[in-house]
Parts: sequence; structure tokens; C-alpha cells
Amino acid sequence: MASEIHMPGPMCLIENINEQLMINQEALKILSAITQPVVVVAIVGLYRTGKSYLMNKLAGKKHGFSVGSTVQSHTKGIWMWCMPHPEKSNLTLVLLDTEGLGDVEKVDKKNDTQVFALAMLLSSIFVYNTMNKIDQEAIDLLHKVTELTNLLRERSSSDLDEVADSADFVSSFPDLVWTLRDFFLELEIDEQVITADEYLENSLRPKQGTDQTVQNFNLPRLCIQKFFPMKKCFIFELPSHRKKLAQLETLRDDELDPEFVQQVAEFCSYIFSHSKIKALPGDIKVNGPRLESLMLTYVNAINSGDLPCMENAVLALAQIENSAAVQKAIAHYDQQMGQKVQLPTETLQELLDLHRATEREAIEVFMKSSFKDVDRKFQKDLVTQLEAKQEDFCKQNLQASWDRCSALLQGIFGPLEEEVNQGIYSKPGGYRLYIQKMERLKKNYYQEPRKGIQAEETLQKYLMSKESVSDAILQTDLILTAKEKELEEARMKAEAAQAEAQKLEEIRRQNQLMMEQRERLHQEQVRQMERDRANWLAEQQRAQERKIQEEAKRLEERLKAENRRLQKTLRRLFR
Repeated sequence: MASEIHMPGPMCLIENINEQLMINQEALKILSAITQPVVVVAIVGLYRTGKSYLMNKLAGKKHGFSVGSTVQSHTKGIWMWCMPHPEKSNLTLVLLDTEGLGDVEKVDKKNDTQVFALAMLLSSIFVYNTMNKIDQEAIDLLHKVTELTNLLRERSSSDLDEVADSADFVSSFPDLVWTLRDFFLELEIDEQVITADEYLENSLRPKQGTDQTVQNFNLPRLCIQKFFPMKKCFIFELPSHRKKLAQLETLRDDELDPEFVQQVAEFCSYIFSHSKIKALPGDIKVNGPRLESLMLTYVNAINSGDLPCMENAVLALAQIENSAAVQKAIAHYDQQMGQKVQLPTETLQELLDLHRATEREAIEVFMKSSFKDVDRKFQKDLVTQLEAKQEDFCKQNLQASWDRCSALLQGIFGPLEEEVNQGIYSKPGGYRLYIQKMERLKKNYYQEPRKGIQAEETLQKYLMSKESVSDAILQTDLILTAKEKELEEARMKAEAAQAEAQKLEEIRRQNQLMMEQRERLHQEQVRQMERDRANWLAEQQRAQERKIQEEAKRLEERLKAENRRLQKTLRRLFR
């Protein structure tokens, strides 16, 4: 319960129906929500003695717990009122008001003792409310409930000294606050004024002597002294005139006896300032869920007819909380491993190191939340579960590595398998090409990160699964290579024969060309000779023609010369 949440009023926690104790489930819900340590103040005493009035004052309210004004008991069972502690913000105050003891309407008086014991078991401050004075009857009643051989056993031992010597057990008992209502005696012993606390101590002081009467007198006092080392006594004057007590809830402080008002204020101040957190043996602080568990264990024991045993209650609470602590540790482990581990890990050691570190954290979480883990039973169970978690992670790691590597192999070697199916390597020399391609792809596979611890094994299994394919490619290569060799030899022979034929043909062709060349040369020579003769004849003819032309030219020139000479002669003659 957060500090700002405040129950508006009390609620019945344990109903007493036909003298059978029944737990109110709605009240349990409120308790289960209180995460802070609790200070549990329970009040027990005879009915019609003003218990509820004091509890309302602790709650800071005039009204709340039912305050009766008749001879009939008002409060039935145990009522609870939870609120933030008025002085300590880190604590929750739980007030428990119980039904009055000695109700004349009850058939079985054992029911009184059960309610009394339950209030004592659940409280960290136990207010024992009695009337007028401390008497033997009140001491005997308190002892009856307190004695370890009956109701409040921590162990299965009836040896009072053996159990009482356990400081751990005594520390889990509530502080005792004895309130004396309508006190009318003078606080004096041997004419010396004493305090209320001294009055209480004197009333509980054992007597000297060894006879049975003295032992019977001392036994309840020794028991109360041992199990309530912290004791406080408050006396209260009569609040007001008896006629006004029926309206006590409605009276203002100025209508009450001033001493009574002061005494109530001192009582409340003491309770708040000396608040003792409810604790179990081992100084285990109790919060709402733990108080709920204790109450369920005690009530179930009472209703089944057993004695409410603190040891059993603590063991039941330890069972619940240690089981929850184991689950909390496992949840922490699962969360941390989920965040830290990326499967597959490169090595098994990497996973184991992460597991060990997270395992240590989980055990620390368990240790902080657990208590009274007898023989480390729950811690061993936690370790067993963590070992199972480790084994499961190792299996997951193997599977993740296998899946990762299988996916990689399919992605890397898939195209090669497709090429094989297409027959690309079904040819001479195909095996060599296939092996070269395989080596390149294996190199690519090795370069891929985070393959995990199955990397090599997965690869080798894959390669083994492909050995038949490799063998088939090799056999095909050998067969095709042999055939290719035969074909090559035949081809080479054919090519040799063809070359020889081509050579002969070339010789024939060359001879033919030579003959044709010779013929062409001969014909050319003949044609040249004819051309030469024709040219000679033409030249002779041209020479003859030139000669004739030259002779004709000379004759012409001579005629011209002669003509010029004749003309000169003529000219001389005609002069």
C-alpha cells in the first residue's frame, strides 16, 4: 500500500461466526497490496473495557472501531485498519481491534484464547487492556496464551528454558504494552511513589523459594518476563462521569478528565515513537503479503483443531516466499539471458560465460528475497532449474547454429546445386571446375559471421551428403574425357588425312598453277613478240613515213629556196 492510500475506516479481518474463525477476502486484498514493512498494533482484553476507544485514538479519529455502551460485546472477531504511519513515512500502521474476552454469550471459552493468541502472533506491539489493576487472573490469562508448551510453540520442544533461551525466537514476540483502565489505586510501594512501569515490573517479579506454591506463582511471571523483554505500562483515569461514558465517542476533550486526555496522548505518542516493525525469527521484516500468509497459516491451524505454531507459520511463509524468490530469480535469469544472448554464439565458452554471470545475478536476486531456506533446499532447486536452463540454452544454441549454418549452406551452395542439375559440370574437365567452385564457396562460408559451434560439423555433413554428386561428376568427367580422347584421336587422324589430302591437292593445285603460269607466260611471250613485231613494223612504218616526210620536207625546202632564188632573179631581171 502506498503511503498516500488510506483506508477510510476499519474492516473486519477475521470474522468469528459461530465461534469459527473466517478470513475476510476483501481485507486480504488490502493486506496483499502493502509493500512496506508493517507495524502491527493489536489490543486484547475483556469486553466493554474501552479497547476500541484507544484504537480510534491511534487512528486519529473519534469514530471508526465500534465503541459499545451496553453490556453486550460489540466487536466480533478481529477488525483491521491500515494507514500510513503518522511519524515514519516508510512504514504502514496496521491496527487490530479484537472482540472482548469473557463474553458471557459465548459457549466455548476456548474461542477467547484463540483470538487472544492470534492477536499476539500477528502483532509487533501487543496492548493488553485490563481493568483497575494488575491481578493474578490477568497474569494467568496472559501466561496461558504465552506459554510455549501450549499455544505459541516455535519448535516441537516442551522445554521452556530451551526455547526461551533463543534470542532469535524472543525477538519475534511483540512488545507488551499493558494498559490499566479506570485505575484508582495509588502508585506506591512501601510508601514510595513508583511509576506505572515499576508497578508492572513489581507485579511480574518472582518470589524467592522452591516450594510448589512459589513455583506456581513464579512460572507465569518468568514466562512473561522472558518472552516480553520490552514492556510498558499505562494507567488511565476514569474518562468522565460514569453517566457520560455511554457517549464517550461524542465527548470533546474538554468534556473529559484532563488527566485521562493526557494519559491517552502519552499512550499514542509512545506507540508511534516506539513503533516496532513486525518481524519473524532471523529479523525478517514483515510486509502486507507476509502478514497475510502468517494469518492464513494460523487461522487454518486453529480451525483444523491444531495449535497455531510459529515455526509452522514461518515455514509456510518461507515456502511461499522462497518459491516466489526462485521464480523471481528465474524470471531475472530469463530476462537477462534474453537480452544478452544472441544465438548462436561463436563458441560454447561464450554461452557458458554468459550463463555463469547471469546465474550469479539470479542467485543474488534469490538471496535478497529468500529467508529461512533450510538446508538451502530452495537455492538447490534454483541451481537445478538454472542448470536445466543452461542445458536448454545449449540445445537452443546447437539448434540455432545448425539452422543458421544450414541456411547459409543453402544460400551459398544452392546456385552450385542448380548448376549441377543443369548439367553444367557434366563435361570433360567438369570435375575440376566443380572442385574449384566448391573451394571458393567453402571460403565464402567460412567468412560468414556468427555461425556458431555447429559451423564445421554442419559443413562436413553437407559435404558428405554431396560426395555422391561429386563422385558422379568425376565419373562423368572420366567417361566423357575418355570419349573425348578417342574423338580427339579420330579427329586428329581425320585432320591428318585431310591435311595430307589438302597437301596433295595443294601440290596438284600448285602444279596446275605453275602450268597455267607457264602457259600464261608463253602466251604472254607470244603476245609480247607479236606486240614487239607489230611495234617494230609500226616503228619501221613510222620511220619510213618520217623519212618520206623528211625527204618531202627537204624537197619542199629546196623548192622554197629555189623559188626564192627565182624570185630574186626575176626581180633582178625586171629592174
